[in-house]
Amino acid sequence: MNEGMATRNPTTQTRQYAGSRRTTRPTELVPAAERVIITKDTLTVDLSDGRTISVPLAWFPRLLHATLQERRHWRLIGKGLGIHWEDIDEDISVEGLLAGRPSGESQSSFKKWLEQRPSRKRTN
Repeated sequence: MNEGMATRNPTTQTRQYAGSRRTTRPTELVPAAERVIITKDTLTVDLSDGRTISVPLAWFPRLLHATLQERRHWRLIGKGLGIHWEDIDEDISVEGLLAGRPSGESQSSFKKWLEQRPSRKRTN
């Protein structure tokens, strides 16, 4: 198998990388995001399987500190398997939301990002 080439079967997705083998969660089981709603304290995502998931915005400090305009500027990535906010360089996966995983960004990284931002009045 060529390096980085993916093979699929109905239950798993496997990638072969230079002698190592890594199996990931089946992409067929992860529903796609279809709609994103952000309020002053909640991120809500409607999924392709009919579920709606809501999580506290505090889980994602960059979103929490973003302006209303920045929060509204998002796009679906990976055919709906993730959400990207270009203005604040934030990516959130549907799989992570379903697993209940808040942002994995370190405090030092977030602090550096916050210090580099122009002074902005946050609008909820």
